[in-house]
Amino acid sequence: MSAKTLTEKLAVLADAAKYDASCASSGTTRRHSTPQGGLGSTEGSGICHAYAPDGRCISLLKILMTNFCVYDCVYCVNRVSSNVERARFTPEEVVWLTIEFYRRNYIEGLFLSSGIIRSPDDTMSDMIRIARDLRQKQNFRGYIHLKTIPNASAALVEEAGLYADRLSINIELPSDRSLESYAPEKKPAAIRRSMADLRIKMEEHGEPTLRTKRKKRFVPAGQSTQMIIGADGSSDHRILQRSAGLYSGYGLRRVYYSAFSPIPDASAKLPLLKPPLMREHRLYQADWLLRFYGFGVDEILQGAPQGMLDIRMDPKLAWALRNRHLFPVDVNRADRSMLLRVPGFGSRTVSRVLQARRRMTLRYGDLLRIGARMNLAKPFVVVPDWLPSKLIEDSNLEARFLGQPKQMDLFA
Repeated sequence: MSAKTLTEKLAVLADAAKYDASCASSGTTRRHSTPQGGLGSTEGSGICHAYAPDGRCISLLKILMTNFCVYDCVYCVNRVSSNVERARFTPEEVVWLTIEFYRRNYIEGLFLSSGIIRSPDDTMSDMIRIARDLRQKQNFRGYIHLKTIPNASAALVEEAGLYADRLSINIELPSDRSLESYAPEKKPAAIRRSMADLRIKMEEHGEPTLRTKRKKRFVPAGQSTQMIIGADGSSDHRILQRSAGLYSGYGLRRVYYSAFSPIPDASAKLPLLKPPLMREHRLYQADWLLRFYGFGVDEILQGAPQGMLDIRMDPKLAWALRNRHLFPVDVNRADRSMLLRVPGFGSRTVSRVLQARRRMTLRYGDLLRIGARMNLAKPFVVVPDWLPSKLIEDSNLEARFLGQPKQMDLFA
């Protein structure tokens, strides 16, 4: 077989990277340039063809270093037994591509993952070399996210953290039993140990010293992970329980959910059909409730058949409809925790409500100006010029929400 050109490698390895959802970069800050300046030094952070917290659409060069792999994970299109076209970048090629893509203003950083070649440590060493050369030889100050290699040594993972803005290691599947069955070379305990070690190192590097407020810059955007949804029989309750444990136990910045996509020559263990993409979307919404809205897993899945989220509506609205006895709430009196549970009230809206009501009594028009989605919130709130009357007790309330477009006022 003839050697591939760089363009051919890029086509293969960019396509192979599309299955990894965990390429967001929210949470990092500017890498301070040297007096000579620095390539890619931008404000904030970037993610692959998505939106940053400030609304900017930004992108990363998202590739695999190689899709050769010595592992045989049955859910992975790049497994050793898979009949796919293979390619491999050298470290120098990845560095060149990153710099050239940046110079052309295509990207603001790099998301780099890899199949495992030779050994986990060899592969991790090559990825570190890429990040080190970008930082030290090319003076690159853009965003770098490295996917750490399972079973790589703790020393190598720590070194990677000196050059990367974010590190991640995929938990892969929601249960240990599934991972052991589908990916026998990967050990759940080893993955968790790597996460714990990384959290400890981040805390150590963040401690103040006598000379400086903080030690060396180390993984400023934290660590993340990804779970494949729908490849095994795990319920949404089980998935969210695992996520809650990862957030509390390992300080993860994000858990990403990736709907299983059927692959060529698939194992009989895998389902024939992919799960509905709306299930992935509802899991992200539920995850948001866990992290920012004070909900517990059992609350979100309260009364859910077979522990599955209702894909017809967002989980906060579903919770509110199951707990109508708590509504309507007085917007001018309710505390923050209760306001966060009102459908149509986001965390920013709640902050604005709390700030505004110190100066005035809020009315319906004020809530609209603040940014509340009153087409959702109407049955659940009280203000002086709006009383929901019997709306909250309407037996057809759920049907009304499900039967109308979101932008329409259901209660006009």
